[in-house]
Formats: sequence, C-alpha cells, structure tokens
Amino acid sequence: MALASIFDRRPPDDSLETIAYDVERQGYAVMPDFITAVEVDALLQVFHGLRQHEDALQPAGIGRGDDYQTNNFVRQDWIHWIDGTTAPTQLFLDRMRDLQVTLNRRLFMGLFDYEAHFALYPEGAFYKKHIDAFQGHSNRRLSTVLYLNYDWQPTDGGELRCYDPDEPNQVLFDLPPAAGTLVVFESERFWHEVLPAKRRRFSVAGWFRINTSTSSRVDPPHWY
Repeated sequence: MALASIFDRRPPDDSLETIAYDVERQGYAVMPDFITAVEVDALLQVFHGLRQHEDALQPAGIGRGDDYQTNNFVRQDWIHWIDGTTAPTQLFLDRMRDLQVTLNRRLFMGLFDYEAHFALYPEGAFYKKHIDAFQGHSNRRLSTVLYLNYDWQPTDGGELRCYDPDEPNQVLFDLPPAAGTLVVFESERFWHEVLPAKRRRFSVAGWFRINTSTSSRVDPPHWY
C-alpha cells in the first residue's frame, strides 16, 4: 500500500481545534498522539536516511543573518531543514498547514507560513534556556516541536522545560519527548530549554511565522 494512502486513511479528529483552544486559553498546547506510529516511523526513516549522508545534518547555531554562529555552550543539536521533498515530510507539512488554517480561522493570528527542521540531540546534548522570538523583533509567532522517540524513560532526560511567562524562573512543565507528541507555544512569551539527553533524541522543530516584509525588506525564509 502506498505511504500516502496509509496516511490519508486516518479518521478525522478534533486535535487541531483542541490545540487552538489551548493556545487561546493559556498560550501553549500539548497534544499526545498528534501523529500516528506509522507517521512517526516514516519520519524517522527519512531522518535516519539523512544521517547516512555527509553534511546532511549541520550543527545548529544561534542568531540570524550576519549574527548567526554556532555555540556549543548554548546548544548542541544537529539539524536539517525540511523542504517536503519526501512523502513523509510533505505529509507532515500538510498537517501543519491544516493546523495553520485552524489557528488563523479561530484565533485570527495572521500566520503566513511555516518552517521546520529535523533536530538530533546526541547523547549528553542540550539547549540552554532561551526564547525563540523577542517582542517586536521577530516574525516567529508560534513555536512547535514534534517528538519522534519511542520508549522514552524518565531516566533518559532530554525533557523540554518551559517556564511560566509571568514568572520566568518558575518551571511551568517538563515534557518528555515521547513519540507522536506535539507541543505548540507562543514564541515571544515562553522561555524554554532542552535538558541534557542521556540517549539520542529525535524531533522536528518548527515555527509559524507572520509576514513582516516591507517594500524595502523581505523576510528571510529561515533563521540560519
């Protein structure tokens, strides 16, 4: 059976509306089983295929444009930007476009596009406390992370730690990177970090963006 037909057979659900409701109510949403095990396996297959090619995964950096730099004291993940050239990645992007439509219809967020990359955290890797967008200086509106890790145990570490936007030193939640779980949060509000992982950790990180292009400046497609 063709991969696309397997994906298309999934029954409709209200997960997109639930995510929109939670984002409206509290600024973030956590959705277990956002994708099926079949979808997780398909994305992992693409991910593992990338790892067989030299330079397919690059060390992630911080900053934008001329300020971009790698800094192992801040983050230690390896990334590959997703362009939808494979069936699993295109189906994932289609699913996120469905979410974009739902968010715009329900919350009037003006989300313009979506960008995402695979992220590999080797054993021991982390990403220190940071925020994805600073108020008034970014086109990132919502951050998303989809996890691809089976049988993740509490002793494996690697949780996403989010902080209370009203009390930046107060932990709001620690989220294990369990396969199929999607987390969505407002990019300008939530400081967060990835705790050190004790085994390899796979995910897809993404951002819904608004269009801040002007007659003299065009938004770049990626922050790298």
